[in-house]
Amino acid sequence: MYQLFGNCLIGQSGGPTSAINASLCGVVEQALKSKCIQNAYGAINGIEGILKRQIFDIGSQLKSKDDLELLKTTPAAYLGSCRYKLPAIHQDTETYKKIFDIFSQYDIRYFFYIGGNDSMDTVAKLSQYAKKIAYPIYIIGIPKTIDNDLVGTDHTPGFGSAAKFVATTTLEITRDSCVYDVDSVTIIEIMGRNSGWLTAATALARNEYNSSPDLIYLPEVPFSIDKFIEDIKLVKKHKKNVVVAISEGIKNVFGEYICETVNQGFTDAFGHKYLGGTAKILENAVRNRLRCKVRSIELNILQRCAIHMASKTDLEEAYKIGQQAVKSAENGYTGKMMILKREPGPEYKVSIDSIDIHKIANVEKKVPVEWINEQGNDITSELIDYIKPLIIGNVELKLRDGLPVYLVLDTTPFAPKKQEKVV
Repeated sequence: MYQLFGNCLIGQSGGPTSAINASLCGVVEQALKSKCIQNAYGAINGIEGILKRQIFDIGSQLKSKDDLELLKTTPAAYLGSCRYKLPAIHQDTETYKKIFDIFSQYDIRYFFYIGGNDSMDTVAKLSQYAKKIAYPIYIIGIPKTIDNDLVGTDHTPGFGSAAKFVATTTLEITRDSCVYDVDSVTIIEIMGRNSGWLTAATALARNEYNSSPDLIYLPEVPFSIDKFIEDIKLVKKHKKNVVVAISEGIKNVFGEYICETVNQGFTDAFGHKYLGGTAKILENAVRNRLRCKVRSIELNILQRCAIHMASKTDLEEAYKIGQQAVKSAENGYTGKMMILKREPGPEYKVSIDSIDIHKIANVEKKVPVEWINEQGNDITSELIDYIKPLIIGNVELKLRDGLPVYLVLDTTPFAPKKQEKVV
């Protein structure tokens, strides 16, 4: 093991979650205990903030145990986020030179990036460039996404809390939908571009007094509006109020998003099409064909950072994986993403490990087709059993006047400190 002495830099990227700051807390707390890491710095707005030198001393801000505890239960990205796609190294070497010049100025020897699939692309490219120029640094990716679509890990921090919120909200919507003695269809749209993990979580709302959602549609199987209407007709034969859960990214047999007709092809920095409005399209189709009361509900960003409905299991795992990321880097690991491994057996247990980042970046984990029923309009018990342990436990929040208290960031950047040790 080749130990490095210097500072660490932490960034957050992609969509925020309820658990992303628990991982940040784990990194900062462990970094402050480290004998190798002198200072813990934060990059405001991820890789964009690094390029703009928007770096601050997060270690000096989070001095007390109370600050760290409050950070754990502060939703969204405490450091701010970005959706910045690094160019290929051979296409734009200057961007990488600038980043590593800044790393050198701040004596950064450890870099931790908390994010999803696109963020792991950043980790992979920075690791590759560091190796190319022989810059001494340990770079670790820490998983985060409500979509649960990162390969290599059993599940991602952030997913459990989002799943708990989605299941609870589905149960509440179902209760609301059946108060009137009229035929109705309620369509709930849930985030999920190409993978339906989060939409599948609506099935957890089913219990001894509730059988909804009645139909569940995921992006993993082709979607047909005609079949969708027929599915609803079948349910309506024995049920007055029908509740349907759909992923925003459901596609037709040609691979086209159902919502593409309303979003006009707008894309983000990574080339991902903006989704949303799928439920409204289906609402109009049901209204025109079935002539009944129809309501569409798009959960949108509400499902990402609902800390009041967070999973204790999720936050605890997010915190521990942040801690372990620092320990792994101290032991010489680099170009890795931390992962959660579910242990075999009836009792839910996970361990933390790491995997080569190049096996992760730009690859999506989708719901296995065998966990979707043959009709393509529901999920199997195996998928329910997979998700159920991830939502267990409630998070105790600090309240003031009946509302949650969150930690506020002082974003004042600072000049690099004089390097005390040169590696």
